[in-house]
Amino acid sequence: MNVVVVGYGSIAREHALAITALRDTPGAGVAAPRLYGVVGRLAEPTEAFAREFGMARATTDLDQLLDDPAVEAVVVCSPTDLHAAQTERALRAGKHVLCEIPLATSLAETDRLIATADAVDRRLMVGHTQRFFPALAEARRMVGAGELHPHAVVCRYLFQRRENVNWMGRRRSWTDNLLWHHGCHAVDAALWLLGATDAEVTAQVALPAAPLRIPMDLTVAMRTPRDQIATVVMSYNSHLTIHDYVVIGEETTLLFADKELRSADRVLVGAHREVADAGADAPIARQDAEFFAAVAEGREPAVSARTVRPAMAVLQRAQDTLDARVQELGSRAEHPALP
Repeated sequence: MNVVVVGYGSIAREHALAITALRDTPGAGVAAPRLYGVVGRLAEPTEAFAREFGMARATTDLDQLLDDPAVEAVVVCSPTDLHAAQTERALRAGKHVLCEIPLATSLAETDRLIATADAVDRRLMVGHTQRFFPALAEARRMVGAGELHPHAVVCRYLFQRRENVNWMGRRRSWTDNLLWHHGCHAVDAALWLLGATDAEVTAQVALPAAPLRIPMDLTVAMRTPRDQIATVVMSYNSHLTIHDYVVIGEETTLLFADKELRSADRVLVGAHREVADAGADAPIARQDAEFFAAVAEGREPAVSARTVRPAMAVLQRAQDTLDARVQELGSRAEHPALP
C-alpha cells in the first residue's frame, strides 16, 4: 500500500517511523504500508525527508501526488488549519486518509468530511493516539466490561507554550491551537473513557492574548445523559507539565499519569514509550496499523471521523462561547488583548 505523508515536521516523522516499523515487522497483520512520497511547504526539507525514509517522490504540490494512481493512502500531518481542506482533497481524489488530530476546526467541517468519506467510499481515520495508550485502553476496557462504573472524569493538560515551538523544540511557522488541538485530545479521551457520545457543555475560554494571540487557558465541563461529569482544564501557561486523567468510579478510582494506570492500591498498567522507536508496539504504530487494516478489510476504522464527532461537537460549543465573548467585548480597539 503506497502511502503519502503531508508534512515533514515532528509528528510526520513519528508516523514515518511507525510505518517503517510496521513494514519491517513480520506478521503485522496489515496490508504492508510503503512510504511512497511526501508533500511539504519548502522544497529542501521536503526532499531531505524523502531521502531519509527512502521515498520515491517529494513535492511541494499536493495535487501532484493526489493525481498519482499509485498512491492509495494519505497521512495528513500539516498545520492544524490545513487539515480539513487537505483531507477533503485527498478523499475526493480517491485516497484513504489518516488525519492527525484535529480533523477540523469546526463541527460543520467535521460533518462535511464524514459525508464526503461516505460518498466516495474511502476510509477516514483521525489520529487520536491517546486511545491507543495501553494504560488508557485498560481503563476504557474496565468501563466497557462493567468492572468500573464511572461517575466522573477529571483531566489536566498543562504545559508551557508561549512561543511557536513544538514538543520536540522545533520552531514552527504556524501557531498551534489549544482548544482544537490539545483540547481535542483531552475531550475525546474523557468522553471515550466514560463511554459517552453526547454531553451538555459549559466552557470558559480565555481571550486571545499576546504573543501568540490565541486563547492560552480554558476549562470545559461536560454532563452526559447518564449524569456523569467530565472536567477538562488546559493551559499553555503552566510552568509544570501535567497530563493526567482521574476516573472516579463506583468501585474504585483510577489515575492515568506518567503513562501508567494506577488504582488506589496498585499499578494496573506500567508506563510505556510513546515514540516510534518502540517499534510496531508503540501507540502511534498500533494506531496506524488499525488504519491500514481498515483499508485492507474495507471497514470503518476504530477511530473514524464518525466516532470522534462527539468531541468535535463539544469543542464547537466551547468555540461558540469564546466567539460570543469576543463579540460582546466589541472591537479590537476596545479590548487590546484580542488579535
